Amino acid sequence: MIRSLQIPLSLISPSRLSLLSRRPNARRNMTTEVSPALQQIIDDVKVDILTKTHGADNASKRKEITRTFISDTMRNRSIIVPSEEMFAYAAQATLGDDVYFEPSTAALENHIAKLVGKEAALFMQSGTQSNQVALRTHLTQPPYSVVCDKRAHIFKYEAGGAAFHSNAHVIPISPANKHHLTLEEVQENVVLGTDIHFAPTQVVALENTLNGTIFPQEEIIKICDYAHSLGMKTHLDGARIWHVAVETGKSIKELCEPFDSVSVCFSKGLGAPVGSCLVGPKEFITKARWIRKIFGGGMRQTGVLAASAAFALTHNFPKIPHVHALAKRLETGLEELGAIILSRAETCMLFYDPTPLGINFDEIAERAGALPDPLVLGGSRLVVHIQTSEEAVEDFLSVVRQLAEEKRAAGWVPPTNGEAKKSAFKDVYVRRQVKMTK
Repeated sequence: MIRSLQIPLSLISPSRLSLLSRRPNARRNMTTEVSPALQQIIDDVKVDILTKTHGADNASKRKEITRTFISDTMRNRSIIVPSEEMFAYAAQATLGDDVYFEPSTAALENHIAKLVGKEAALFMQSGTQSNQVALRTHLTQPPYSVVCDKRAHIFKYEAGGAAFHSNAHVIPISPANKHHLTLEEVQENVVLGTDIHFAPTQVVALENTLNGTIFPQEEIIKICDYAHSLGMKTHLDGARIWHVAVETGKSIKELCEPFDSVSVCFSKGLGAPVGSCLVGPKEFITKARWIRKIFGGGMRQTGVLAASAAFALTHNFPKIPHVHALAKRLETGLEELGAIILSRAETCMLFYDPTPLGINFDEIAERAGALPDPLVLGGSRLVVHIQTSEEAVEDFLSVVRQLAEEKRAAGWVPPTNGEAKKSAFKDVYVRRQVKMTK
């Protein structure tokens, strides 16, 4: 049996219509015969993902997110999810191909450039892409090196991207104060001169916040001034710069002013589903757009993503002070229970060690996951975000308290004084495998 496929007039090109109009008995609606084999292919291609996912219980997922302390992003461990209001706003975005021009995306880029105090901005799929495109754009002809903190995302969590994409040698520095790099440490580690045994430093990359801690602005200015005096470029991974602005009262522009380029994120902390922006001089961004294309980052209909980011900036950014208050509540509660605070809640996250209580991260996660309304926990890092509930914070502290009481009842003797303040972990970030609900 041969089926007929009706093609609307609006889908036929003008040249094709002109050709048809010159034919005898040209019809306004063409009928294309579809063979059984082609119809089978059409049927194979069809998919209804809503039926396959049983309508995707978004309400339950949103509730789960309010009780999740793993991260504040929408990455592989899905944390922040778009609200219904964000969806509604995004649906009104313009249509257009971002490789050529997309109005809503261009409007977001213009706003971010002005907010950061630079000439231009470029929408990116992720913070990793934004950082790596920035390096590839700054760096020209090898050999060269990039100086950064040993704990920096650009070095530790971007799969060796600097080496892969830019053929760059990275010089990671462990800050002696365990908080932030100093000018003296940068001076001791940058490579200068023409000794052919070494890769000269061309970029100094800093991160603010890093592990939730705030990089002192006066030290940033000293480091950037020093780098610029030697002709080096400076880049800021400012994925969570929003938290710094809230906590310090300094404008985004002031915080970013010392740098040649800046990356800001819309998913971390702000709750947009996807996206970052790379910001810098107009000529730099023009080249970065080219590099983004080479990296496979040219996108089509980005309007809905840009609109989601705009909604997050407008409606979610004001929620950050409450996020910081909840993080500090976690810190205070854990300290009162006797846990070691490995890194304090300067913004939205803290790191802790429960071993002085006789318990470990797996025990806490398993007990928390067994609650009537489960909590989702990782290891030593606790991240509070705009959808974290106060109830989740108190439930987490109750779980730790209950486990500690059970251990004491079973004969556990907490370490005394000095020993109680020493952590067994060399790194503050102790990770554990996490399972989210399907």
